[in-house]
Amino acid sequence: MKQSKRKFSIKNKINIKNIINNIKEKRQQNKKILRHGSYSIGVTAIVIAIVVVLNLVIQELPSSIREIDLSSEKLYTIGDQTKDLLDNLDKDVELYFIAQDGTESSDIQRLLERYEERTDHITVEQRDPAVYPTFTQEYTSDSVSNNSIIVVCGDKSRVVDYSDMYETSINYQTYTQETTAFDGEGQLTSAINYVISDNMPILYTLEGHDEASMSTTMTETIQKANIEIQSLNLLTQEAVPDDASCLFIFAPATDLSEDEANKIITYLENGGKALIVSDYTDQEMPNFASVLENYGVQTVDGIVMEGDTSHYISQNPYYLLPNIESNDVTSGLSSQSRYVLLALAQGIETMDNIRDSLNIESILTTSDSAYSKTDLENMQTMEKESSDIEGPFDLGVSITEDVGDDAQTQIVYFASSSIFDDTINSYVSGTNYELLSSSLSWLCQSEEEDTNTISIASKSLDTSTLTISAADVSFWSIFVTAVIPVCILLIGFGIWMKRRKQ
Repeated sequence: MKQSKRKFSIKNKINIKNIINNIKEKRQQNKKILRHGSYSIGVTAIVIAIVVVLNLVIQELPSSIREIDLSSEKLYTIGDQTKDLLDNLDKDVELYFIAQDGTESSDIQRLLERYEERTDHITVEQRDPAVYPTFTQEYTSDSVSNNSIIVVCGDKSRVVDYSDMYETSINYQTYTQETTAFDGEGQLTSAINYVISDNMPILYTLEGHDEASMSTTMTETIQKANIEIQSLNLLTQEAVPDDASCLFIFAPATDLSEDEANKIITYLENGGKALIVSDYTDQEMPNFASVLENYGVQTVDGIVMEGDTSHYISQNPYYLLPNIESNDVTSGLSSQSRYVLLALAQGIETMDNIRDSLNIESILTTSDSAYSKTDLENMQTMEKESSDIEGPFDLGVSITEDVGDDAQTQIVYFASSSIFDDTINSYVSGTNYELLSSSLSWLCQSEEEDTNTISIASKSLDTSTLTISAADVSFWSIFVTAVIPVCILLIGFGIWMKRRKQ
C-alpha cells in the first residue's frame, strides 16, 4: 500500500515537472511568435507608408508621365505642331473650362492638363455656369454649351464650343447620329494660335469664271488654320489686294480675260503666293494657261490613267493613288503610310527653256506605267493604246522663285479639283484635306508679317476607311478564292493518306 502511494507521488511529481516545462516552452514560443509578428507588422507598416508616399509623389508628376494614352489615335496626346506652339509661347493665355461640377468631359479635362503642363504661359480654370452665370457674356453674346472652352489672351478671345470638338455623322443603317472624331486638340491649338497672333492671313478666292465651289468641310478646314477667306473679282478690282497672303484659283470653267491674267502675273512677280487648281476641259483657256506657263509648267493633253494596279483603286485606272513626294509642302505626309486620292486628273509637265530662277518640285507623281488618254470622245478602252502619251507625270507641283528684296514667289498647283472633294477625301480618311492645310500653311506662313498657320487633323473615334489598291484587291481575291482552298485540300489529302497507311 505504501509502495503504491509512493509510485503515485513520484508520477505526480513527474507530471508537474512536464507541465511546468511545457508552459515554459509555450512561453518561449509565444515570445518568438510575438517577435516575428511585431516584425511583420513593422514591415507591413513600412510598405504601406512607402506606397502612400509613392502614390503622393506620382500624383505630383505631370499627367503625360503618370498616364499612358493607350487609345489608337492618341486622343489625349498633343502633337508636334501643338508642342512647337506652346514651347515658343511668350504670352500668357487663360483657358476657361465652362463646365458644371460633376459633368466634366474626361476627354477634355485630360487634354487641358497636357496644355497646362507643357508651359507656364498656359493656365486652366474651371467656371461652373451655375456659380458664374454671367461669366461667358464677357467674351460672347452667344450661348456657350457645357464643356466648352474660352481661350483668352489680352483683349482677344475665342470660344471653342463643345460641339465643335466632336465630329458627327449619320449612320444610314440605324438612322442615328454617331460621334466619329475628336477634334479637341485641333480646335484648341487653332484658338490659341488665333489669340496670340497679331496678323492672320487672308486668302482671296478668284471668282467670275464658274469656279468650283468650296464645300462646308473644305471651308472649315481653311478657317481652322485661322485663314480668313474673301472673294476677289479682278474684273472690278485694279489688282490683287496688298493684304493678300495667298490667291486661290479653284478650277475655273471659263477662261480669264487677258487683263485678269496680267494682274495675277504682276501679283506673283512681286512675290505673291497662289494655290491653283485646274480641271480637264475641252475649251481653250489660253489666258489661264499663260499664268502657269509664265512659271514653267503646262498640262498634258488628256486624262491620266494608271497602268500600275498599285496606284489606282476600284478597278478604275483614273482613280489615282499617286506617290507623295518629300518636300516642304508634304513633310507631314510623305513620312507616313498615307494615301492621296484624285480622279480625272491631267498630267503636269515642265516646259523647255524655263528661267534658271524657277525651282519646280514634284508634290504628287504617277508611276512609270501611267499614260494619258487623249482621244476621249472616241475612247473604246481604258487600256493603253499607241496614241496615248506615256508617263510618268506630275499631278501636283510646287514652284518657287526669288524676286529680290528677300521676296519669293510661291505656287502650289494641282491638276484636278477632285482632290478637294468631300467624298474622295473620305476615301483616304482625310489625307487630301491635310494636304490642303499643309499647302496653305506653306504658302501663307510669313515671318515678316508674324503670321503662322496651324491646322491639326481630327482624331478618329471610328474605324478609318481602308484604302486598298487594285493590286491588293487582286492579290487578296486570289489568296482567298484559290490559295486558301488549295491549302485546305492539300492538308486534308495528307491527313487522308496518313490514316489510310495506318
